[in-house]
Amino acid sequence: MAAPMSNVEEIRNRVILSEFGVRNVHTTDFPGNYPGYDDSWTKKKFEKNFRIDVIQMDENTLEFDMVGIDAAIANAFRRILLAEVPTMAVEKVFIYNNTSIIQDEILAHRLGLIPIKADPRLFEYRNAGDEEGTEIDTIQLQLKVKCTRNPRATKDSSDPSELYINHMVYSRDMKWVPIGNQADVFADANISPVHGDILLAQLRPGQELDIVMHCVKGIGKDHAKFSPVATASYRLLPEITLLEPVEGEKAERLKRCFSPGVIEVEGCGGKQVAKVANSRLDTCSREVLRHDDLKNLVKLGRIRDHFIFSVESTGILAPDVLVSEAIKVLMAKCQKFLNELDSVEME
Repeated sequence: MAAPMSNVEEIRNRVILSEFGVRNVHTTDFPGNYPGYDDSWTKKKFEKNFRIDVIQMDENTLEFDMVGIDAAIANAFRRILLAEVPTMAVEKVFIYNNTSIIQDEILAHRLGLIPIKADPRLFEYRNAGDEEGTEIDTIQLQLKVKCTRNPRATKDSSDPSELYINHMVYSRDMKWVPIGNQADVFADANISPVHGDILLAQLRPGQELDIVMHCVKGIGKDHAKFSPVATASYRLLPEITLLEPVEGEKAERLKRCFSPGVIEVEGCGGKQVAKVANSRLDTCSREVLRHDDLKNLVKLGRIRDHFIFSVESTGILAPDVLVSEAIKVLMAKCQKFLNELDSVEME
């Protein structure tokens, strides 16, 4: 049965959160589906509607709005950020000596998951089957630590930090060993672990670690250690509509039903009246729908083509650089697809 024309705009552009379900979850604005609507895709229309608004950015996190695209494209960005933007990570671990209580396999796994501060755009992928790395595709790190007793420790001390020297092995103990001309090429790069305070092992006098690591370029699709982000997610922009004035005690209860800052209560004509202050802060918990006297006063929805992205980098690359690299990967995929179509047509 066809939807009434009065509801068409809502069906096309809004996801509705109701008490017992979520409506309008599928994209329906494709050509010919709604009489009187021209939903054909054109580059001009896309350029007019599409925009990116940066909301907040610091060294490792970025929040931005991507408006005017379909969920499939938004999800493509998310998946590329997670799995297809390359980074450098420890791939091979050569353990010459490990007398700690940590097994070789566990220690190698821990080393592999440590983010390495090195720009992957300056390196090439290592060729399959190539056992020996070169200066263009490999970073070499060394971890060489031996624990000894502290001769200056007091006799009655029981603190390991005072009794022993080098008893805690941290990621900052991983030192870069340049290969070939890397010392000159990457003189200002400061190649090292992103975080120097990651605990790798605890030692006691006589125990030592002597390890050499090779870092190579890879993508998260091959192994999670290559993923450049701690998290990359998106959500639709919430939309909260008050269907009629909410006053007094109801207004206070309505305010408590939402996340802080979403609903504010202000004085108006001697009455306390609720108003929507910032629907962006809403987590869409639908708590208000549990109250029989409030659920019919509010309409909860989400704007279908307005995506709020949150990107948190592991620190290898800045988050805005990661987004730019993800866009380049998507463009390369599109170009590859177009080339395949051209080749088919030629045949």
